Amino acid sequence: MSPAEEDKSLPLPERWPRASKFALSACAAAVAELVTFPLDLTKTRLQVQGEAAVHRNGAAAGQAVPYRGMLRTAAGIVQEEGLRKLWQGATPAVYRHIVYSGVRMVAYEHLRDSVLGRSEDESFPFWKAVVGGMSAGAIGQFFASPTDLVKVQMQMEGKRKLEGKPLRFRGVHHAFMKILSEGGIRGLWAGWVPNVQRAALVNMGDLTTYDSVKHFLLLNTPLVDNSVTHSVASCCSGLVAAVLGTPADVVKTRIMNQPRDKQGRGLLYKSSMDCLIQTVQGEGFMSLYKGFIPTWMRM
Repeated sequence: MSPAEEDKSLPLPERWPRASKFALSACAAAVAELVTFPLDLTKTRLQVQGEAAVHRNGAAAGQAVPYRGMLRTAAGIVQEEGLRKLWQGATPAVYRHIVYSGVRMVAYEHLRDSVLGRSEDESFPFWKAVVGGMSAGAIGQFFASPTDLVKVQMQMEGKRKLEGKPLRFRGVHHAFMKILSEGGIRGLWAGWVPNVQRAALVNMGDLTTYDSVKHFLLLNTPLVDNSVTHSVASCCSGLVAAVLGTPADVVKTRIMNQPRDKQGRGLLYKSSMDCLIQTVQGEGFMSLYKGFIPTWMRM
């Protein structure tokens, strides 16, 4: 049998390992996104509630929505907009996860095998795993940023309708085309800086905390290496990732959701740093942690 024929006889995952991993990780991420999407929508609505820059610039037309916690916000969406609206923006969210998860996985494997390299004993040092994870997460998020932009703006459409504002989009395709026509290619990457920062911080917190907590539990408690240990380690790593990433996520959401002029320039914030400063000055430091609970629950 020739090498070409032997190659064709191999199972698909062995013939195209990276493509197979890309497809499997993208499908798994899409399912997880659909299941937890109501938490993401609730988080986004919480992050823009009480936005000081909106009121300072007189951009809040209609009756302002009172500040509500996670449960009241979710219940309010169901009562005022309908149950299906808990999944408004789910389509670009699935697109985002397909791009982000796939690119992150391929980038991490390339960094691990070709850039950072393994040790002589074929192990992969912890610090290299952290650097590789942060870098791969940042790269994946950069490529997925346009889908995140559309997702955030579509998630806010129901709130705009309640405030008496006109809807911006008729669907996902229309959203992409409208943003592209108004702001050009650069407009699709509005808010990419805090978006990439958030991805890097979340990956760092997740990677460093999970292994540390798991090793601590195995060494200092009666727990063994089972699902309970992994669950506790996952909860702790999710907590640290949420603490590190939520401020950048709040800034990202506000940058992406702000109104823009005909050239696609933001009317409320000049940059990510300007948004951060206005948020802290107008609403206090803890406003950077709006939506923290649903963020942690999703992780």
